[in-house]
Parts: sequence; C-alpha cells; structure tokens
Amino acid sequence: MNLVIDIGNTLIKYAVFENSTLLLHQSSESGLFLSKVKELFEQFPKIRHALISSVGKLEHKEKDIVSLFCKVHVLSHDSKVPFKNSYATPHTLGMDRVALATAAFYHNPRGNTLIIDAGTCITYDMVNDAGEYIGGAISPGIRMRYKAMNNQTAGLPLLEPEEVLDFIGNSTNSSMHSGVINGVSMEVDGVIDQYRTRFQDLTVILTGGDSHFFAKRLKNTIFANSKFLLKGLNYLLEYNKR
Repeated sequence: MNLVIDIGNTLIKYAVFENSTLLLHQSSESGLFLSKVKELFEQFPKIRHALISSVGKLEHKEKDIVSLFCKVHVLSHDSKVPFKNSYATPHTLGMDRVALATAAFYHNPRGNTLIIDAGTCITYDMVNDAGEYIGGAISPGIRMRYKAMNNQTAGLPLLEPEEVLDFIGNSTNSSMHSGVINGVSMEVDGVIDQYRTRFQDLTVILTGGDSHFFAKRLKNTIFANSKFLLKGLNYLLEYNKR
C-alpha cells in the first residue's frame, strides 16, 4: 500500500493507493500536516511506502515525519522516470510536470498525449508516441489573472472565480469574470489546436483544481481527470521501488 503526498502552492494533497487503485484522496493546509499523516497511518496501517513531491523547497521535517511510519522517497531530479526526458533544462522541470508526464506515459503508452493542468499556473505538457517528453508551456492560472488585475490597477476589485453566464459582461465584475474565464477557455482551445496540427491522434487530458471553470466551454474533445497527477506520483513511487 502506498501513500503519495503532493505539497502544492496552497494545499497539501494526500492519496492512498493499493497497487494502482486509489483508495482515498484528501487535502489539508500545511499546518495540519502532522495530524493528517498520523490520521492516515491509523486508517491505513498497511502503508509501507510513501512518496513526497513538492513544487517548492521541501523542508526536512515533512520527510522526517513520514519516515517515522514507512520508507519514504522524495521526488527529485535524481529520481528515475519511465519516459525519455528531452527537456533542454531537465533540472528546472517541476516535479508536478514530471508526475503528469509519467501518468501520460502509462495512460497512453503508444500515443501522443497533451496534459493540461489548471492550477496556480496552467501548464501544458507533451508526451509523444515514442514515449518522449518534449516540453510544453506555462501560463498564468485563473486566480493569478484575477490578482494581476487587482494589483496592477487602481480600481479593479479582487474577485473569486465564478462561472460565466454570458461572454458579454454588463458590469465591472461580470466583465472581469468574462475576461478571465472566456480568455482562459479560448487560450486552451487555441493551444490544443496548435498541437493537433503537429501531432496526429492527439489525446488531451485536462486536470487541476480550476479545470471545471472552463472544461465544458472547450470546443476540443478532452478527457477530464482530476486525479491524474496523483496517479502519476504513484506510478513514480512504484517505478523507483525497483
């Protein structure tokens, strides 16, 4: 039984797997890390291996806490990956993108796969039909765009994302929502179109906490999978056990 821990920019996500089956998925703020880990090992005493992934600098205390309960692998650029990494600067590639590429490699091993992760940033990652990670793109996420409008202007408020009913906003707030949500939707569709011109039979996976704001607005066919990154982390844990 495996535990994977994804330390993100805002939340820490936890997932328990038995082989490739996801048994539990939860999240917490960083201050609750110790209590959450203890709770998970009480609930799943058969956990024998854990993987920790962090988008930032991992503090030793997280590894030390989990090491009290089981063997721990900290995901790093020295970890083994199942795909060929052709990124020009592999040591700058975020661990979240490594996990997504791994999930794509196993999900569609002989096909072209574009993974779009809508989180703090929107990342685009491409794994081709030769099992090669070739790169992608990084774009500001939905909340980052709202914050930028508030920070860089004198009069625009800081809003929380909302579903857009009409692309024509009839107030400042609704105009901002339209600009962000419709803007992101058209950006994502445009990027998918670019990739389809170069890669045949392209499979597109959409994941991330903010993906639901624009998933239904896309004209392109996509597969939504909110647990795609966690599955990639579990694949990496299994791969690095060997």
